[in-house]
Amino acid sequence: MKLPNLVIASALLLLFLAQDALADQTFILATGRRDPRIYAIDFDAALKARNNNTPNAIVSRSKVHADRLDGTPVGDPANIVLSEDHRTAYVVNHHGPLNNAEFLQHGGRGSISVMEVRKMLQRNLDNTDRAVERNFDSGWFGAVGLLVLPDLLVQSHSESWLSEDGSNRISLIDRRTGGLRGQIEMTLGHPGHDCPAFPVPFVSPTPPPVVPFLGPDPQFGCWPDPEFLALGHGSDGKTYLFSGNAGTNDVSVMDLQAALKGAVVVEIAPRIPVQAGPFGIKASPDGKLIAVTARERGDIDFEGNTISIIDVDLARMGAHGAELARVRVGTDDPAAQARPFTLAWTPDGREIVVANYRTNNVSIVDLRRALAHDPHAEVARISVPRPDGLPGRPKGTAVTSDGRYAVVSGGPRLDPTAPPSGTVWIIDLRSRAVVATVTGVGNDPYGLTLVEGDED
Repeated sequence: MKLPNLVIASALLLLFLAQDALADQTFILATGRRDPRIYAIDFDAALKARNNNTPNAIVSRSKVHADRLDGTPVGDPANIVLSEDHRTAYVVNHHGPLNNAEFLQHGGRGSISVMEVRKMLQRNLDNTDRAVERNFDSGWFGAVGLLVLPDLLVQSHSESWLSEDGSNRISLIDRRTGGLRGQIEMTLGHPGHDCPAFPVPFVSPTPPPVVPFLGPDPQFGCWPDPEFLALGHGSDGKTYLFSGNAGTNDVSVMDLQAALKGAVVVEIAPRIPVQAGPFGIKASPDGKLIAVTARERGDIDFEGNTISIIDVDLARMGAHGAELARVRVGTDDPAAQARPFTLAWTPDGREIVVANYRTNNVSIVDLRRALAHDPHAEVARISVPRPDGLPGRPKGTAVTSDGRYAVVSGGPRLDPTAPPSGTVWIIDLRSRAVVATVTGVGNDPYGLTLVEGDED
């Protein structure tokens, strides 16, 4: 009778040691996007020369929803954010539990997958949904940006029902239950044409507004269509919510405390115009500055080539000059379209890493030079090639906690039924060079995050 107990104890010890070893490693969690899985990549393994330009560093792939009853995988993970203790991953499915080969439209209902990080890193759970703890509705359509607060998730929505345009909603979702606790409503824009007679805050019954089906469309500009979100810290001790608005080509500043008390309309200052509709937006490590990409406009066929740096205090007060600097990235040609997608700050707040989708490169922007309006604030421009010769199309960005490496995801969108085609690059920020390339990471991957060190 002692032998089985010994076997069980040995197995448990091996499991404990394996889990403890995982806790000491660094992993990249990359969204598969059109491939509805999260890819866990062993960072150290990716840096080994023998694994370069291969998928060998991929540890596991976790499904974000249970398969459809006919066995079809569903979901389209576009963003991933970790809990404070890094034990839970919140995955934003832009259009919810859909089959990417069937849904070729904008404006699907968003969902959030709550996933256990430790299970996402286990090889024996590869290509299963075992890491999913629960899924819940995001509260609106075209879910994108996500912030994790102590009790709530703040989820932005960039689309309306079956439309690329038409959202003014940011949901406040209970982390424990997934219930919708509140919803911020943003005022409409003021383009050079009439907007729908849509009340803000919304009061039923009101006819649904007629909005453009797809962009570019000259009728864009009425709806803010908030994309990614950031939290800025004012010198008054308050925290402010910032959104990059793809529909109105500007940035909003909102009173977070008012929203958490149930207020619906919480924008407190005029919006800050930027070159083109923002997508990526991040606060500096000290929370005093907001950096935002100018990705593209929805009313005309135009992609930006700049990032903007915004002062939190000036923005919250509605003061002139809140946009401290605008830096061209990805190209030397002022007329070229770089389509900067997302960005990430280095931990010391001195540099900003920018993924330029159209020009297939990554920019490093020096903050001091940017604020001095130095025309050479973009201090490095790094190409992100793929071994298959396709364009890099970088999108997601992250920086390791020691500031040594940037991690970038990308790859062009291929047929959803194609084999995994995405790429993750690791860039050494000292040498300004790509030092590792991981292939076979999803299809059109967007967001990514890092799990570093001992997460216990």
